[in-house]
Amino acid sequence: MKKTKEIYLAGGCFWGTEHYFKQIEGVVDTEVGFANGKTQNPTYQEVYTDTTGFVETVHVRYDPEVVGLDFLLQMFFKAIDPTSLNKQGHDEGTRYRTGIYYTDVEDLPIIEKAYREEQENHQQPLAVEKLPLENFYTAEEYHQDYLDKNPSGYCHLPQSLFEFAKKAKDKR
Repeated sequence: MKKTKEIYLAGGCFWGTEHYFKQIEGVVDTEVGFANGKTQNPTYQEVYTDTTGFVETVHVRYDPEVVGLDFLLQMFFKAIDPTSLNKQGHDEGTRYRTGIYYTDVEDLPIIEKAYREEQENHQQPLAVEKLPLENFYTAEEYHQDYLDKNPSGYCHLPQSLFEFAKKAKDKR
């Protein structure tokens, strides 16, 4: 079995963020859930109250021989408004904040570099968290692959972004 790596990315509503990353060549698995909160085993209804500290997050597993973390982070920044605090599209609340959560400290220099490069494109400071993953709880089954199950379901990301992700290739 191939060795995969992982990163946890919060880009607003996790339905669209998951669907977006699933389109990228080299992403081998995605799972939506809740990261870095202060309770155990939260439900969507609890997270929705914005009192748990959790953020809607996508656990992305990828094949580093096909796609690198640097490329995934470039793609992440194309799918979010990195200067918007606790808001992406029409979705507002701390559960919709943006973030990069890592499990391997060796990924931190790549994350820092991507963050610096993105900051150069903006006058305002970035509102994207970059933190170690403290905890992650898988969301209920109906949230997994939501836009595959509900192709006309709500999404804050435009369809054109999914098409862009399908065609994007990491030039390794």
